[in-house]
Amino acid sequence: MNPIFANGYTIHFNEIGYEAVNEFIKNNNYSSVYVLVDTNTNTYCASRFIANITTMLPIEIIEIDTEESNSESSKNITTCAEIWSILTELGADRKSVLINLGGGVITDLGGFVASTFKRGIDFIHVPTTLLGMVDAAIGGKNGVDLGNLKNQIGIINVPKLVLIDTCFLESLPQREMRSGLAEMLKHGLIADQLYWRRFLDLETLTFDDLDTLIHRSVAIKNDIVTQDPTENGIRKALNFGHTLGHAIESHFLESKTPLLHGEAIAIGMILESYLSKEKNIISQEEYLQIKQTITSLFGTVAISQNDIESLLNLLIHDKKNEYGKVQFVLLDGIGKVTINQFVENDSILNSFNDYLM
Repeated sequence: MNPIFANGYTIHFNEIGYEAVNEFIKNNNYSSVYVLVDTNTNTYCASRFIANITTMLPIEIIEIDTEESNSESSKNITTCAEIWSILTELGADRKSVLINLGGGVITDLGGFVASTFKRGIDFIHVPTTLLGMVDAAIGGKNGVDLGNLKNQIGIINVPKLVLIDTCFLESLPQREMRSGLAEMLKHGLIADQLYWRRFLDLETLTFDDLDTLIHRSVAIKNDIVTQDPTENGIRKALNFGHTLGHAIESHFLESKTPLLHGEAIAIGMILESYLSKEKNIISQEEYLQIKQTITSLFGTVAISQNDIESLLNLLIHDKKNEYGKVQFVLLDGIGKVTINQFVENDSILNSFNDYLM
């Protein structure tokens, strides 16, 4: 697959991507190389990655422990402090490079760690999950959670390079694959109606189609980010499904059955599609198509009235809010969006009631 050129870096794919990483490390005269992994990526991905890296520099692996059921629990300032300390103990300096090998938690966390260590060292993202490949590793957003509030502390700073190796997906559980699929569905809904239609009958798609679909998703996100790197305008389109989705994800982080990011965003997209229908900017037929397609993939999550009250309180802390008001991205037909939309609480409550029907 052809590389995709972004603002200040390039996104490379598969085997040719390793050549790009090796050339980049060679040309930048780094003093040391560190690879940040979690327990799973150290087990399933690190050996493949390191076997393809050719450098005379020693490669140090830094592993963070993650709960198998909730990797998000590691995405906090405490973990950052631990990594900063390890880098210091290992002698990392301003000419070190940090390679973040993992899913969205690792790339979000690692990008933030690198951007703040010694006022900033270079970093490379190597996403190993579908969600990381099509979303988290693209666009320069790095950060951590504050308690159960998603991505409250962070910075926009692009990696020096992104390598997407889809072979890593072979060891990914189906639930994690579905989580990434949610962001791909979002890309179709906000920017490409024909791309959205490819997901209406997943039975016709094969694993061989995956590389092409991933490449298109990355291209959609990169095109939006390139137009608006700091999220002052059109980049807000990428928040479709995330205003309510992040509140849902934050709420369920404290439960016995936390949701994966994509699972929460899937619910958020249904709810925010309902809000779009209520504003008469998508039709009833379009809304039902979206609801049925997403529900067929993700099912319906039980949400109680007490849950809904907690979710409405969490919306107050959404980082996209301005002047104390919750802002939504809504669909303006499938393949287009309208940003900076305010919605009354009654409409939000109605969206949950319809979702649970």
